[in-house]
Amino acid sequence: MKLSVITDEIADDLHIALQVAREFDIDAVELRTLWGVNIAQADDDLLRRARALLKEYGLGVCSLATPVFKTDLFGATERGPMHAAQEADLAVQIPLLQRCLETAAFFDAPLVRIFAFWRAGELTPERETAIRHWLERALPHAERADVTLGLENEHSCQVGTGAELAQVLSQINSPYLTGVWDPGNAFVLGEAAQAGYAAAQPYVGHIHIKDGVRQPDGSVRWVIVGQGEIGYKEHFRQIADSGYQGYLSLETHARIEGLSQAEVSRRCLQAMQELISGGD
Repeated sequence: MKLSVITDEIADDLHIALQVAREFDIDAVELRTLWGVNIAQADDDLLRRARALLKEYGLGVCSLATPVFKTDLFGATERGPMHAAQEADLAVQIPLLQRCLETAAFFDAPLVRIFAFWRAGELTPERETAIRHWLERALPHAERADVTLGLENEHSCQVGTGAELAQVLSQINSPYLTGVWDPGNAFVLGEAAQAGYAAAQPYVGHIHIKDGVRQPDGSVRWVIVGQGEIGYKEHFRQIADSGYQGYLSLETHARIEGLSQAEVSRRCLQAMQELISGGD
C-alpha cells in the first residue's frame, strides 16, 4: 500500500500542498482543485503551471479526482459538494470526460475518478441499468486514452456504499473500469468499513481515506484519521490482508479550530503512517 493525498485537502495553493506531501513517503498525489479551480475546468496555462511544480517536487499524479457524472439522472432533490466545479448537464458529461482524460494524459495519471449521479433513493434495478449504460458509453473513451475510470462510492450519489459499488461493477467486465473505495462515504450511509470493503474488494483499484464520528442528529463530523468511528487500525489490516497494493489517498475533510488545513492534513498523514505500520 502506498500513501497519497488529494492536494486541495492540504491547501488550494498547490505549492503549499506539495511542500507538505514531500514531508511524507509519497511519490504521487491526487489532483482535484488547483488554486481554486477544479481540475475539470482548468485551462492549459494552469495545468502547465501545476505540471512544472510537480516536476520541481519530484512527484507524480496517481489520480484525477474529477466531477464526471456528478449530475442528475434520477430526479434527485439534493446535491453533494462539487469542489469548485460547476455542475454540468447530462448532455455534456461525455465531452467533460474526454477533457478529463486528456488532462490525465497530460499528467501521466493512470486513473480518472467518476461518480454515479446524484442519489435519489435506493439503487433499484432500473437505476443500476441506467448507470451501467452511461459507464458503457464512457468506457470506449477511456480505452482510447489508455486511462482507467474509477467509480467512487459517494454518499450523495446513487452508488454510495461498498455493496452498491460491487453491485454495479460486478456487471461490467473491463480493465478500464475499477472501483474507488471510500469508507468515510460508506460510513455516512451506515455501512461498516469492513463489510463494505469485503463486498467491494474484488473491484477496488484506489482508496480514499477520511474518518468521522456520528453526531446525535445522525450527521457525520470529520476528524483526524484514527480518532473516529471507522476503525482504521482494523480496516488497514483488512486492506493489507486482501493483497491491495494501490494508493491510500487522504481526503482530510476534518476542520479543527486553531489549526490550518495543512496542519490537519499533516496530522492525518502521520496517523495513517502509524496505523499502516501497526502502531497504536
